Amino acid sequence: MSTSIPAAISRTLERFVASSKAGGILLIACTVISLLLANSPVAAPYLHFWHLPLAGLSVELWVNDALMAVFFLLIGLELQREIRSGELSTLRSALLPMVAAMGGIAVPALIHFGLNAGTPSQAGMGIPMATDIAFALAVLTLLGSAVPASLKVFLTALAVMDDLGAIIVIAVFYTTTLAPWYLLGALLVFAGLFGMNRLLRVRALLPYLVGGALMWFLMLKSGVHATIAGVLLAFAIPYSTRDEDEQSPSHRLEHRLHTPVAFVILPIFALANTGIVVGAGALQELMSHNSLGILAGLVLGKPLGITLGCLLAVGAGLCALPSDLKWRHVIGAGLLGGIGFTMSIFITNLAFGADPALINASKLAILVASLVAGLSGFAWLKVAGAPKAGR
Repeated sequence: MSTSIPAAISRTLERFVASSKAGGILLIACTVISLLLANSPVAAPYLHFWHLPLAGLSVELWVNDALMAVFFLLIGLELQREIRSGELSTLRSALLPMVAAMGGIAVPALIHFGLNAGTPSQAGMGIPMATDIAFALAVLTLLGSAVPASLKVFLTALAVMDDLGAIIVIAVFYTTTLAPWYLLGALLVFAGLFGMNRLLRVRALLPYLVGGALMWFLMLKSGVHATIAGVLLAFAIPYSTRDEDEQSPSHRLEHRLHTPVAFVILPIFALANTGIVVGAGALQELMSHNSLGILAGLVLGKPLGITLGCLLAVGAGLCALPSDLKWRHVIGAGLLGGIGFTMSIFITNLAFGADPALINASKLAILVASLVAGLSGFAWLKVAGAPKAGR
């Protein structure tokens, strides 16, 4: 019994991996700049800027609710591609990354919950669940031929499933107030767009984008986080496994979004959300139960959950590792899965929106955990990931 992941990665994935390397470097640069500004003499005006009102929302909310909806649209398009014609297109091929993602979501959440149950910081159990796909793939790209091609495919599928889990968590657990009529309106718009695709066979992108903007507005008013509209829109846009990349509307939009998401949206998100004030009590903040839950969840829980999930799936005969993927590679993928960053920071804002101090401490823990996870994953795969004779 064997499961094979093709060594030839699709052109779309190759483009994404290539952009992830440069985009990851820019993301790191913006994070460093934001940290420096937040701890400099211009800290007050810099931090205040993100809270300035703009057309009914603060600048920060425009970034987190509107720009990030485009990021989630890209995630949805990638997820649709993987489900329709990629590594998640058959149950057999999807099982390994699916079970790995479930383990990588459950174990970190349980670690955080175990340390914070019954306290106000319990709401942060969703923070260590997610993997930052851009940073994780950027690390793999830096490793080059030191890792097999199938590891990139496995980690991509794992991270996409991971993001789907995070999206479900956001929709179910981080919706505080609900306006049913606005939600119904958003769902009706989605149904209309879906019908426009499946029944009317409309293939022009513009009607979907206009409808998506309306769905975003209604979702924002409904109380469900507006970024969910991006994911729903992705599944309403026509996708065809028979078309070339340049012809399918979904492929075209995914290709067009890679550059602005990697080089504009995520860097702006980093600038808006990593202005972390590192005070004299920073070390003490990292020792709090919430911060320890985030640190342990990402650095320890992620590799443990991902590796155990794969062991259980393979041991039960549900699937098998690809021929060139070894258990040392799975462990390395688990370590890189601990790079939470974008999604973890995003969930932090939802979990602790009314507590700026807790948000600041959580973001500091996320940055430290992501740095440790990235460095340890890189070092592990650099030493243990290269092909070995007979193994």
